[in-house]
Amino acid sequence: MWMRLAALAVVAFVPCVHAQGTKTPDPLTLDDAIARVAQYHPGLRLADAQRPIWDARRDAAALAPPLTVGVELENALGTGDASGFRSAELTVTLAGVLERGGKLDARRAVAQANIDSLAPQRETTRLDLLAEVARRYLAITEARQRLGIASTDIEQRRRAVAAARLRLQAGASPESVLLTAQAMLAQAELDRDRARQADQSARAALSALWRQRDPGFDVVTGDPLQLPALQDFAVLAEELQRTPELALLAGERRIREAQVQLARTAARPDLSWQVGVRNTRDSRDTAFVAGFSLPLGSVARAAPEIRAAEAELALNSVERDARALQLYATLAEAHGRYLTAQLEVTRMARDVLPQLKRAENAAEKAWRAGAISYMEWAQLQAMRIDARQRQLDAAIAAQTALIEIQRLTGQSMVAASDTPTPHVSTEDRR
Repeated sequence: MWMRLAALAVVAFVPCVHAQGTKTPDPLTLDDAIARVAQYHPGLRLADAQRPIWDARRDAAALAPPLTVGVELENALGTGDASGFRSAELTVTLAGVLERGGKLDARRAVAQANIDSLAPQRETTRLDLLAEVARRYLAITEARQRLGIASTDIEQRRRAVAAARLRLQAGASPESVLLTAQAMLAQAELDRDRARQADQSARAALSALWRQRDPGFDVVTGDPLQLPALQDFAVLAEELQRTPELALLAGERRIREAQVQLARTAARPDLSWQVGVRNTRDSRDTAFVAGFSLPLGSVARAAPEIRAAEAELALNSVERDARALQLYATLAEAHGRYLTAQLEVTRMARDVLPQLKRAENAAEKAWRAGAISYMEWAQLQAMRIDARQRQLDAAIAAQTALIEIQRLTGQSMVAASDTPTPHVSTEDRR
């Protein structure tokens, strides 16, 4: 489920190819970008690279205390009867520790809990990375949209320059009108060049995620103005309970529970034992020796560590509640931003842009007929372009919020029965 997080995010809802120049390469889809990142990005392999470390620690935790072989030489190299080795006593012992309180099982439980926590870590990393892929892909489609808006602006500004030149030659308008039209055309060309540079930078930023310096693609699919309807907020909030971020905290809780159990085993002291054989050189007698030792005060020494482990376990519950509240607040904020931006995109497409298109066409005819000033026509041209920019800004805000919603919930939140938000084409259809 989580692997497909971003596949329906941003711009994959309604395919729309934006070809640039004369190139006609195969378009890069969001799925293609995700597949490349999944194959080449090292961040997705971090959790797998950590697995051998914890496997080794689990194997180490499963080892019992080692046996110890000891050799003791007494009554040797002294004075009098103990001079030389005449009275020497040689003892060979085998010693070990008998662990009590379930220490071995507790150590293995801690190691296994750390291994189990790698799965939600991997999913959290994957969600964050796929969301970043979606955001960078969105930046490319945004640049392409801005390039289209700038091209429309350039087209209408060129018409204004041509008309102003004709009116100047006919003596119907001053030179200042032509100069103003040319300045506005230059500004539109600047917006076009800036959009091209933004597109190049965005493509380089996306391809960097799969460690490719040359983007190697020019065409992408997707229309950021196409906004799907979301499921109800209550459904989203329910999905939030299964987010890997909370699963990660649940894994940490299991680790801390195992650590509490391990700390409690220290209250039962381990029994140290040894057995051996002693040989006395002067009498040439051999005897069996044995002994054991048991430390005192283990309960008192273990108490601080137990309290610390229990406090960390209690802290995990607080952390989970705080994180759950934070995720809920973030989801609510992103959901609200999406609906607000979706409303703006819809109203701009339905009520604002068609009216501005008709008004701009009427103003052009009136100016050519000498009924209005050039500035009135230019103002309507600027209003039309500003409205399209505002619509695009709202769409980008909505898509960004959608990426965040999908990152939080871990799956696509498109309501299948709903239709996408309408938008106006580059020609601002009537």
